[in-house]
Amino acid sequence: MRDSIVGSKSFNFSIRIVRLYKYLCDEKKEFVLSKQLLRSGTSIGANIREALQGQSKKDFLYKMNIALKEANESLYWIELLIATDIVDKNQGESIWKDCNELISLLVTIVKTSKLRVEIKS
Repeated sequence: MRDSIVGSKSFNFSIRIVRLYKYLCDEKKEFVLSKQLLRSGTSIGANIREALQGQSKKDFLYKMNIALKEANESLYWIELLIATDIVDKNQGESIWKDCNELISLLVTIVKTSKLRVEIKS
C-alpha cells in the first residue's frame, strides 16, 4: 500500500491500534473494549487493501464503505475509552485525531467513487 496515502495511513493506524491494545491489556487489564477496538481498528486497513485490489469500481466502493464504517466504529471505542478514563485524554487525543483523519479521507473517497459509479451506470 506504499502508493496509496489512505493505505499507508490505515496501516500506520493499525500499528498504533495494536500497540494500544497491548498497553490496555498489559497495563490497564482492560480486555473487552480493547478487543473491540483491535478488531475495528485493524479492519480499516484490511478493507482498504482489499478495495485497492477490487475487481470493479463497485467492489472498490463497497470495500471503502466498509472501511469507513469500521473507522467510525473505532472512533466510538476510542471516545468511550477516553470518556471512561481508561485512556487518558492526552494519550487518546493523538490516536483520535488519526482516526478522524482516516474518516475524512474515506468520506472523500466514497463520495468521489459514488459519483464515478453513478456516471458509468
